Amino acid sequence: MNDTTQAPPLPDRLSIDPRSPHHVAAVFAHDIGIRLNDKERFDVEEYCISEGWVRVPAGRTVDRKGQPVMIKLKGKVEAFYR
Repeated sequence: MNDTTQAPPLPDRLSIDPRSPHHVAAVFAHDIGIRLNDKERFDVEEYCISEGWVRVPAGRTVDRKGQPVMIKLKGKVEAFYR
């Protein structure tokens, strides 16, 4: 791998929402994978490794502002670059 395309280290907490204080745009330039309890999840919106949770949308339900309603799933969280 080239030094110029080196992936930044994955943070302990990350969100895909650009309005969140936990959004890091440089990380999303690379393909990221999330495992919860040794199963890979593809619908994760936010995660925290140290606290052991991920936030995923609750079906197609949206709040009054049009944002998806999130539920928090707890377990062993692993983040990795693909």
